[in-house]
Parts: sequence; structure tokens; C-alpha cells
Amino acid sequence: MRSWLAGSVLALALIGAQALWPELAQALDRNKVMESAARFGPRTAGEAEQLLQMIDRAATVEELPRLSLVNNFVNKHLVFRDDSEVWGRIDYWATPLESLDKGRGDCEDYAIAKYFSLLNAGTPVAKLRMVYVRAQLGGRSLAHMVLAYYAEPGAEPLIMDNLVPELRPASQRPDLQPVFSFNGEGLWQGVGATSAGDPLARLSLWRDLLSKARAEGF
Repeated sequence: MRSWLAGSVLALALIGAQALWPELAQALDRNKVMESAARFGPRTAGEAEQLLQMIDRAATVEELPRLSLVNNFVNKHLVFRDDSEVWGRIDYWATPLESLDKGRGDCEDYAIAKYFSLLNAGTPVAKLRMVYVRAQLGGRSLAHMVLAYYAEPGAEPLIMDNLVPELRPASQRPDLQPVFSFNGEGLWQGVGATSAGDPLARLSLWRDLLSKARAEGF
């Protein structure tokens, strides 16, 4: 448990956390989302309409059922595939519309789609963290990303994951060892001994993603 709760803010001056938050300080622009989706094609426009309807429903319920609604929607609408197969590159962070257009994505894409859906359904950004972890899978330790929800500061987080579809408290996910986490407000260093990548390099991808998502209406 302590590994999920411990950690201090790391190098905020370097990653410019204050510059990240304004990218998310806007209401969901449904018209822009649909216009952006239409540029991908009719199927993606239909997927985007379903996404917006789900976000609307999620905004009307309490936070725990909201988490389940969003988690189930994203897990249902995406099939796991590596970035090399989907995008022809080692690492690409897709916006929710890009992921829905492909119908495929890796662990980051699942977490990103859930993050933006929950934000736009009214969940405070302070309650959400994208978390890089080392996941034990089939006897191997793999770099992986999940979305963590904190009901209040210092609480045990609930983990939203594509590997284990049901929501579980962090204490029930001994297969995951957090390394670092971030959201639109900052970056936190975890206690993992094995890196899942350079946080500052990853945050460059995050900044680019926020700009793309904002341009799409999120």
C-alpha cells in the first residue's frame, strides 16, 4: 500500500506542470468532438457519439458507479495491440478519438481514454493519476500503465486496468509495482526500483497528447 501512497513531487519546474493544467481547463466541446470524429469517418463518428452519451450518463451518477461505467466502456471498445502494430512506432499516445478510430490501443491508450472520460464527466483531476507500473505477467516484469482513482488524499486508490477488467483496490493488485504517476497538475516519483521509462521523456508525450485532445474538443 505504501508504494502507492508514497512519493514526492518530482522536477515540476522541469516538466512545467503549471503549463500542463491550462490545456485541460476547458469544458467538453461536443460539437468540436463530433466534427473531429467526422474527419476520421462515419464509424468513428458513431463511436464518438457513444462516448459522449456514456460521458453524459457518467456525469449523472456517483463517483464509484461512474468509474465502472467508464472503465467498462473503454475496455469494451478497444482491443489491445502494441503501438508498433497500430501506429508503426515504438511509443505513441493516442487521443480518445484516435483510439476509437483504430479500435485498438496499448495500455497507455486505455488509461488515457478513461482519464479524459472521467474528467469530462466531472471527476476532479486531483483524484486521478496515470500510473506507470511494473506488472508481473506470465513470469515477466513488464512496463505497464493504469489509471488510479483516489477518493480523497491519502486514500487507497482503485485501479482501472485493461489487464484486469474489474476495479480493484491497489492492495488487491500485488502484481503491480508503481514507478511514477502524473496528471494534469504534476508528476510524482514512486518507489519502484526498476524504471518504466524516463518520466521527463514520457511527459513530453503527455504534453503533446493534451494539445491534440484539446484540439479535438476534450
